[in-house]
Amino acid sequence: METLLEPLLVPFMQRAMIAGAVVGGLCAMIGVFVVQRGLSFIGDGLAHAAFGGIALGLLLGVSLERMTWVALPFTVMIALGIGYVLRRGSLRGDVATGVFSAVSFALGVLLLGLRSTDGPQVNVETVLFGSILAISPDDLITVGVVGVATTLLLAFTWTKLAYATFDPELAALSGVKVAALDYMLLALTAVVIVVAVKTVGIALVSSFVVIPAATAKMVGRSIGRVALLAIAIGVIGSSIGLILSYHANVASGATIILTLGAVFGLGLLFKKK
Repeated sequence: METLLEPLLVPFMQRAMIAGAVVGGLCAMIGVFVVQRGLSFIGDGLAHAAFGGIALGLLLGVSLERMTWVALPFTVMIALGIGYVLRRGSLRGDVATGVFSAVSFALGVLLLGLRSTDGPQVNVETVLFGSILAISPDDLITVGVVGVATTLLLAFTWTKLAYATFDPELAALSGVKVAALDYMLLALTAVVIVVAVKTVGIALVSSFVVIPAATAKMVGRSIGRVALLAIAIGVIGSSIGLILSYHANVASGATIILTLGAVFGLGLLFKKK
C-alpha cells in the first residue's frame, strides 16, 4: 500500500491529483445536463473552439501559462453562438456544434501558421493531450476559483436548470427563464472545458464530460443521484488514473480516460445484470 500511494508524496503529483479531482468533478457535474439534453458532442466542439482561442493567444504573443485568459472568452463566445443557433431552431444541436467547431479549429490552424517565430513556442502535443503533471500553483488557483464559482452557480440554479432540461416548454410557462439558463449552461460548459484542456488536452476533454455522466445515468434513478454518482466517478476515476499512470510511466490524460472507460464498461455490465 505504501508503494501504491507513493505518488501522493511528490509535490507535482499532489497538484495533479487536486487539479484532476476538481476538474473531474466539474466536468461530470456539467456533463449530467449535457448528456440529458443530448448535447454530448458539445464537448468536442468547444474543445476545438478552445484550440482556436489558444492559437489566437499565440498570435498575440501571450505565454502558454496565460493562454487560458484568451481561450476563455473566445470559447464562451463560440458556446453562446451555438446556443443562439439552437434557440432559433435553424439546425439540430449536433449540426450547429459541428459547424462552429470545424470553423474554430480551422481558424486555430490558420492562426498558428501566422504567428511569429519569435513569439512563445508551444508543444502542440501538449495542447492536444494535456499536461496534468505540469500543473503549476497558479494553474491550481485558477482551477479552484473556477470550481467554486461553477459549483455555487449550479447550486443556486439547480432546480430550475433541471426543470428546463426535462420539460423546457412547461418550465417556460411556469415562468422559468429557459433561454437564460440554456446560455448559462453553455457558457459554464465552455469555461470548464477550457480549464480541463490543461489536464487531459483538447483530444480527450469531451470524454471527461460525457463518460462519468453517461455511466451515472445508466444506474441512477433521479437527477440528484445521477449527479452525485457522476461526480464521484469523475473524481475517483481521475485519481486512480493518475496513480496508475505514475506507476506504469504512461500518459496521464489517456490513462484517466481509459479508467473512466473501464468504469463505463462495468456500468454496462451492472445495468444488464
